[in-house]
This record gives sequence, C-alpha cells and structure tokens, in this order.
Amino acid sequence: MSETTKKLISAHPLFADLDPQHIHTLAEFSDERAIPAGQNLFSQNQPAKSFYMIISGRVVVETPAIYGPTLTLQELSSGILGWSWMIPPYRWHFQARAEVDSTVVEFDGTKLLELCESDPAFGYQLLKRFAALMGERLESARSSMIDAWNPSGFA
Repeated sequence: MSETTKKLISAHPLFADLDPQHIHTLAEFSDERAIPAGQNLFSQNQPAKSFYMIISGRVVVETPAIYGPTLTLQELSSGILGWSWMIPPYRWHFQARAEVDSTVVEFDGTKLLELCESDPAFGYQLLKRFAALMGERLESARSSMIDAWNPSGFA
C-alpha cells in the first residue's frame, strides 16, 4: 500500500470524512492499475468482486443493446465506479470500458465485504456512501436510456 494511494482515497469526496483507520483499510485492499484503451474493466452479468477509483483517463459505463451498438450511459474521467460488489447477487449490472488509456485504483470488494460483515460500523459507513452512488448512477442510466430510446417526434 502506498502513501499516494492513501492520499488519493482520503481526498476523494466519497471517502473524505472516513475515519483514518477506514482509509488505511481501503488502501490496504487496493492496487493501482493501468487500463489500456478499449479494455473492459468489467462486463454485465459477470461476478462483481471489486470497485474502482478513476485516477486518469476516461471510462464509459455502457449497457449492451439487444440489437446494434451498446448504449453509453455515462462517461467518467474521475470518481468511483462500481457498486455491484456490495449488493447480492454480486454481478455487474452494466459494463465499463476504458475509452482511452486510463489509470484506476482497484479495490478488492470481496475482502472489503468480509470486513463490512465483521465490522458493522465500517460496513455502515461504506453502505451509506455507496447507496448515494447507486442512486446517482441509476438516475444517470435512466436519463440516458430515455434520451436514446425516445423516438423523434414522440411526445
């Protein structure tokens, strides 16, 4: 675990007011990764075992379409990505792909979930933060789908 990673975590608005020991725990179960352009971070319906903090680059959150290209729901150049690691059945609801070469901090959601179970105070703090993130992402997805699937001239 690097001091740089701990600083990145503690500076992020989602984690900024967490207890320093919880910041240390998050950093302990994280690893910085380079993601080349075009590579998926995760795919829809695959097991969700981690989440990501985007450090640089751009990641698109998409949903596959029944026919045609995927639908882009959101483009992120910073922030936290992924909440499916926390909620059963622990499968990704969307997919995420690096649009350009990107750097992320990947967090081991499986180990953090175990800690959440054994330390309810830590788990509650993460759950509150990720619940807000879920709401934002689902609203963004809903809005993107309405925009994309609203036929021209349809009231």
